Amino acid sequence: MRDAPPLVYADSVDIPVLFRDGPAKRPYKKWRTAAHSAWLSPGAFPAANGWYLPTTTWRDVVKAATEVGRDVTPWLHQAQQLARSELVARVAPLYAYLGIHAYDGQHAHNAGRRLTVNAVYEHGTERTAKSALGYRLGMTMTEWACRSLMGLGQTWHIEDGGPDPALRKIFKDPTQTLPDLWGVHKGEDTYWLIEAKGGNVRKKSLDEGWHQLKEGSKIMAAYEHRLILCGASVQRQGDLFLTIDHDQHSGKPPTASHPEPTTGSQSAGMPEDHLGDSDEALMGTARAQMLLYLALRSAPVERLRTVGLIADRSTRRAPLGGLTTPLERDGSIWELRQAVRARTRNEDTRRTISRGMGLDDFLTYRIPGTELRLGMSRRLFAACAQLHREDALIAERTPGLRAEDQRVADEPADQDVQEERRRTERRIFRDQQEELRTRIAPRVRDAYEEGTDRQWRELLPSGQEPMLDLDQHPGLLEAATPETYLAVRQEDLPYEDR
Repeated sequence: MRDAPPLVYADSVDIPVLFRDGPAKRPYKKWRTAAHSAWLSPGAFPAANGWYLPTTTWRDVVKAATEVGRDVTPWLHQAQQLARSELVARVAPLYAYLGIHAYDGQHAHNAGRRLTVNAVYEHGTERTAKSALGYRLGMTMTEWACRSLMGLGQTWHIEDGGPDPALRKIFKDPTQTLPDLWGVHKGEDTYWLIEAKGGNVRKKSLDEGWHQLKEGSKIMAAYEHRLILCGASVQRQGDLFLTIDHDQHSGKPPTASHPEPTTGSQSAGMPEDHLGDSDEALMGTARAQMLLYLALRSAPVERLRTVGLIADRSTRRAPLGGLTTPLERDGSIWELRQAVRARTRNEDTRRTISRGMGLDDFLTYRIPGTELRLGMSRRLFAACAQLHREDALIAERTPGLRAEDQRVADEPADQDVQEERRRTERRIFRDQQEELRTRIAPRVRDAYEEGTDRQWRELLPSGQEPMLDLDQHPGLLEAATPETYLAVRQEDLPYEDR
């Protein structure tokens, strides 16, 4: 049922969210005192403005953190291990400065826990470090709000090109003042232009973000689009809350370059649900998971593990929206893992039996410097591997993108000149990706289909098979999407005593 109360998990938190028609003064203390409506619009934009109190999980928040932002993978072809460092940079500020504390919820389905900034952030952190958290927090919570809460599809950084192929050169123009992100909402059949603000968000900052959105709206004037300005506010002695200022413009529907089928607003925002029948969804998902792929590919094989998940993807539809499905209440997974473990201790035989019994083994790796174990399926890994090979060929033809080019090039002293050169490199690379898309997509599709029957030793550079982990780890909070995996330990959650 769409209006059924969500299940509350060990890492569940409530996020106060205020929807408004445009920027206004910060709603001081109202995130605590105002009456918050229950969130009954999963996967869709709410019908009315006002305060809402949706419940989510820490897992969904950190999943959003790992996926949002500029695509940096073109610069990782010669230094793939830096993908792990980038994942650390996206997640570590959240663990460092956020806490979870208890409060009295307003609805029966609320978790009774909220996110807050911790004492170190409030009293000991320098202003520049607070600014760094503000950026990362703004991007993360914007991604969470748009995708987990309101069912938007994959988001893309505006510097990687605009929504419509005919407009992408304009969106890449460094002289334009533009928002951070864009996406396509399949339930609405509408483009979204999105600006993220985070930290001690005041009206001046929101007004600046609104101006960026309006400039993007001028470019998108011919198309139906929604403007979203998300402010993720934290301040002294205050909980995290969001303001979502919005505006909608009529026009033509999105172009045919985004053809994932729509099967209802709740699943329409999840491209992974459509990988079997949409090349666009497959290419978009592989592109979005390239950072994770490179982290797995470059990891020492002795640190890699595979975990058994139910092969039937339909069991991993996130309840009431969300990016991930928590797994701790799915008893069938534990039963199958125990059954396979009891049958044999031989690794190769165990793998054969597990697949025959309906388990699929996902490759996983604990990202050093974080509390996260991330992973993906073999068929998505194979698709990413093919896309990586295609990107590597493009990078070789793009001056300045290769690591060896960067080492020998004379760096200009002027930062503006340097940034302009790097924008040019990105533009050339993205233009070539777009030109070759119709040629590359069938190769990625073939790799995806063939990956189902390949062994991990065939897919990994080491040529070795990682250990299959079927043990039940107390306190491990696992979650998955149809093709990716995420786990955190309950003891590592950022609890804050108050």
